[in-house]
Amino acid sequence: MNIVKPESIALFCLTPGGITLAKRLSALLPMTCFTSQSLMEPGFEPFHGTMAHTVAEIFSDYSALIFICATGLTVRVIAPLIKDKFSDPAVVVIDDHGHHAISLLSGHMGGANALTRYIAGLIGAEPVITTATDVNQLAALDILAQQLNATMIDFRQNVKKLNQLLICGGRIGLYWDQTSLATVKMRWPEEYCDTRGLVLVTDLDDLPELDALLYVSLHDQVPDVPVPVYKLVPRCVVAGIGCKRDTPPSTVARLLSQQLAGLHIDPLALSAIGSVSIKRDEPALRNLANQCCVPFEIFSVDLLKPAAAHFPVSDFVKRIVGIGSVSQPVAWLMSNGRLIGGTLRTQGVTITLGVSC
Repeated sequence: MNIVKPESIALFCLTPGGITLAKRLSALLPMTCFTSQSLMEPGFEPFHGTMAHTVAEIFSDYSALIFICATGLTVRVIAPLIKDKFSDPAVVVIDDHGHHAISLLSGHMGGANALTRYIAGLIGAEPVITTATDVNQLAALDILAQQLNATMIDFRQNVKKLNQLLICGGRIGLYWDQTSLATVKMRWPEEYCDTRGLVLVTDLDDLPELDALLYVSLHDQVPDVPVPVYKLVPRCVVAGIGCKRDTPPSTVARLLSQQLAGLHIDPLALSAIGSVSIKRDEPALRNLANQCCVPFEIFSVDLLKPAAAHFPVSDFVKRIVGIGSVSQPVAWLMSNGRLIGGTLRTQGVTITLGVSC
């Protein structure tokens, strides 16, 4: 998701007033400021030709763009570059005098709404937010997904469907499946999530009148209830993996699927896989990370040694790697010790799962 990071903001200005405001902002928030050659001052980058040409060149390189100029001009400049709300950067427009800050593009997924409010607070501007859920003081599924680092099947389509249902007065229940975290004695961070307008459900056997149910869970099944169920899956399951050199990629992928299924964990919950540094170039593990669209994290032997002391020692692994086990200490570090299930050991592969919430 295109989450705004302060170090990846680009600002564009066209007037002396814009230069003055850009200096104020850049002193408070890390950013790269662009302006025309005629207005160049220390700390600014010149346009690469025109502003439109510069924006086209860097549009995908920054997670947020700030324009100190007219909204109409900004719209004309970015219009040919826009793809969708799930990949476009946040775009915020500010007038020369800093009276108004407008969230123009990617308000939720890109973080433009949050950035607009933050900038407005910095310079004393009036934030202008027009997204329907914000205006109606309702939660938005895409924001809840961000807060939980979660996803679901057909995410884009279902985000639009559920947000629209909520805006139109539909009753959407929200159920936190605490049983999916029971083995690691954790709970979902409900108090940190925006759930305005959602109907909290505590008993699936006694549902209130609903149009849909949002089910937050790591489990691979959904409850059998008399309303449409949309499962939101937090991506917080990690997999420590060890394997013999040149293990077929299909073998590792199949065994990971087997391990997840055995614990009734939705594959969408996987957030990262990891291994020891000697495996940094192992094709099966790199292919698996790419296939699952998750990071492949590498740990040195020295870093793993303290955690490895908690687990049984394989003389073969210790002779090859330098520590007595791989998957368990890796999963231990990735999950802060919150392991789930046992370790799978078969066909030269070991897999240990953990929860990193």
